[in-house]
Amino acid sequence: MQREVNRTLAVGLLVGVILILAGGIIGLGLAPIAPLLVAIAWIILVMRLAGVTFQDSQAALIKGIEAGIAPLFLFLLIGSMIALWLGTGVIPTMIWLGFKLINPAWFLPTALLTSALVGTMIGSAFTTMSTVGVALMGVGTALGFNPALVAGMVISGAIFGDKSSPLADSTNLAAAVSGTDLFAHLKNLMWTTLPAMAVTLILAFFFGFSSHHSAGISAKTAAVTSLLHPTWWAIVPIALILVSAIAKIPAIPSLLINVVVNTGYYLLSGHSLTKWANLVVNGYKTTSTNKTLMALLDRGGMTAMMETIMLIMLALALGGLLSNLGILRRVMEPIVAHLHSQKSIVFATLLTGISTNFLVGEQYLSVMLPGQIFKEDYQRFGLSPLALSRSMEDSGAIANYLVPWGVAGAFASQTLHVSVLSFVPFTFLALFSPVFSLLSALTGIGLRQASQDAAEAK
Repeated sequence: MQREVNRTLAVGLLVGVILILAGGIIGLGLAPIAPLLVAIAWIILVMRLAGVTFQDSQAALIKGIEAGIAPLFLFLLIGSMIALWLGTGVIPTMIWLGFKLINPAWFLPTALLTSALVGTMIGSAFTTMSTVGVALMGVGTALGFNPALVAGMVISGAIFGDKSSPLADSTNLAAAVSGTDLFAHLKNLMWTTLPAMAVTLILAFFFGFSSHHSAGISAKTAAVTSLLHPTWWAIVPIALILVSAIAKIPAIPSLLINVVVNTGYYLLSGHSLTKWANLVVNGYKTTSTNKTLMALLDRGGMTAMMETIMLIMLALALGGLLSNLGILRRVMEPIVAHLHSQKSIVFATLLTGISTNFLVGEQYLSVMLPGQIFKEDYQRFGLSPLALSRSMEDSGAIANYLVPWGVAGAFASQTLHVSVLSFVPFTFLALFSPVFSLLSALTGIGLRQASQDAAEAK
């Protein structure tokens, strides 16, 4: 549903949205939900005065939410799975193993690489964060590290996994929109992803050694470890996740299988249906009075995800209004007309992907919109579609983790129990990927040309 919107009106609406969100969230320190609701009302009312019916605005809003129905349902499943992994001893076993095996001075690099490895294997940053990510957060905070720093490493590793896996939604979407081969896209991504990962790893070592204080840690972790009871069962659900990824089972049925199998084990272990229902809905509550253990284990459940789901629904609704009423496209038209070089087209793509994330909070739209806007311009300037797909991935797919009202940012914050604004400075992979993408455009190093595609096709 594209509408012809006056450019002055489109710019005014966009400026209004930015002022409402920035003023409310950053200026007044409000939770994002209230400013998002005000921004939605602002657009609907102004567009009505401009001649757009309430019915059209409602349809645009609903269309935006419909695009995120799958992730919203996925979050409920993840909340249930986290609770069951806690109730059946999976996450406690992972934390226990972490205390036993990980040297505190090497913890941050280990957390980064573990998340990256798991993310690459299963192709889902969300699943990585909600499984090994939760366990690594528990270990890291118990070792005395800044939770925001640990979260930054976990998220950076999960993002690397997303950018390196042929199973990841974002890589498949970027390749499909740009019209490139998936594996060629993954290979070309490494020009920016590997340097960003190298910098992140160096910083992980630096912060790991500079932040580490050994005094009292051994006694503290020993006390917590003695309260954890590892179980052989932990192998089963972890293996199920990996097998589902290898079999290319989509995320929702994959998590449903895991929930069902863990439910069976939980009930066979002597728990009642009533206790199971309370667990998956309200989350896990340890019987221990140890404050450290309570902070580590009291989490999960569908109810815990509801605030995140509300936030994401409002962000998707705002995105639906901005995109489906043609506001974003109208604002972008004069920018596209002033692009005159390969450097400028890459910079514009990166800026559009990042800006769209902050404006609409939706990762997939932030990947698709730059691809749709700039695809013909990449051809006009002699750039390969692979250059476009990489720019889309380095901005649209990643910046969402840095947005408090973004789908990925809100999910990471809820799952890892750290605010977005706290972990943003430490999510180095998300910060450095667009930087290296821009450096590639400025230097020409790794910037794929259409002539290279033609030469290889011969």
